Amino acid sequence: MTTFEIEPGRLFIGGQWREAADGARTEVVDPSRGAVVTTVAEAGAADVDDAVRAAREAFDGGAWSGLSGRERGRILHRVADLIRENADDIAYLESLDVGKPITLCHAVDVTNAANDYEHFAALAHSLHGSNRDTPMNALAYTRREPIGVVAAITPFNFPLILAGSKIAPALAAGNTVVHKPADETPLSALYMARLFQKAGVPDGVVNIVTGAGPVVGEALLRHSGVDKIAFTGSTAVGRHAASVAGQALKPVTMELGGNAAHVVFEDADLEKAVGAVIKGFVFNTGQFCMGGPRLLVARPVYSTLLGILAEAVPGVPVGDPRRAETVVGPMAGEKHLRKVEEYVALARKEGGRVVCGGERLDLDGGYYYKPTVIADLPNDSRVVQEEIFGPVLTVQPFDSEEEAVTLANSTPYGLASGVQTGNLARAHRVAERLQAGIVWINDWAMLDPAVPFGGVKDSGFGREYGPEAFAAYTKVKSVVVSLD
Repeated sequence: MTTFEIEPGRLFIGGQWREAADGARTEVVDPSRGAVVTTVAEAGAADVDDAVRAAREAFDGGAWSGLSGRERGRILHRVADLIRENADDIAYLESLDVGKPITLCHAVDVTNAANDYEHFAALAHSLHGSNRDTPMNALAYTRREPIGVVAAITPFNFPLILAGSKIAPALAAGNTVVHKPADETPLSALYMARLFQKAGVPDGVVNIVTGAGPVVGEALLRHSGVDKIAFTGSTAVGRHAASVAGQALKPVTMELGGNAAHVVFEDADLEKAVGAVIKGFVFNTGQFCMGGPRLLVARPVYSTLLGILAEAVPGVPVGDPRRAETVVGPMAGEKHLRKVEEYVALARKEGGRVVCGGERLDLDGGYYYKPTVIADLPNDSRVVQEEIFGPVLTVQPFDSEEEAVTLANSTPYGLASGVQTGNLARAHRVAERLQAGIVWINDWAMLDPAVPFGGVKDSGFGREYGPEAFAAYTKVKSVVVSLD
């Protein structure tokens, strides 16, 4: 485990480190202890303006977009290498900032972030248009060109990964970026700025502005110098962001909330299914937009599976995220913990039966909540229908495949879903009918930067990852040359 000293964060604008224009700063809290670990600059509208100006000058000057895709790819490969070389520092910062177990930070966050930059580095030199066959006496072809200045706005739960899912394809396509990390979890974003600089990314191509969403995020959304918005966050804030961007006819990518159903049929391998179910709702302490907080179980195995969960879930190691054996760390902050408490109280009021958990865990002054399983709630319960964003699993029985699909699709969300079955035909049949951007069969959260990810319905629109992501960070130009 690293022991490097965390520097007070400053803004990174135009390749320079600086304080906010008004000198304002804000505290960063370790959620495992409820203690302040450092402070970072609290940017204002003037700082956002400087960052966008730096990104615009870098873009218009061709410092990055003027490079060949192959050269951009070489630099992004170096970013991926630097992430791996500094894995201990980055994992420590991510664990300290978010409260997630350090073992998972290494295995998931750092690994996936490096893979993101590596994947898009490989795609950077394959970005191309195509010739079009027409009856005209002309040569017609298309070009894919970078959009310009991208505002990347990311949430608190996966700071490193969700920043990379936007910055990597944006840079690979030749854009410049202003990144606003969540005000609660800015540390890995600031660390990454140093790695971009070390890798050879030119000044002004990536800019980091830390601060409050209503100030920094709003200024980015409304800035005339921003050409595209890439946003991950709550559906409520996403609606506002899309509305503001729409007024300026700005393209947006929205990866929003989720409330995924995990469907277990009677022919599933229950031992494997239980592992996937637990992973689906306790990973990152349930602060996981693609988590599986709704479990739908075929009635013949409902009681059996509920009994297995009642025994297994309390045994999941909860505690200090810096201990290698910890699986579930604290919530990211006091307000997130209170939200979970309110939903569990509501579940009891609505007739829900708490099978296990259902209370805070008093540990080191941190924001811990025991993984919780709740049964006997009606489908129209708010606890079932709304996104809790904590380590809470609701369990409902179903009597037919048709009912399972209906229940799974019954919420406003559509980010992810899962199916546990030994019947291959059923797996494909149900996957086709589930209203979700991604469907996992016989596991949960199998992710790779080659596979596109995004939602439908209230979970947003647009896709991150895969070659599909380039559609969100490029514009198509048609060129028609007369041959007369």
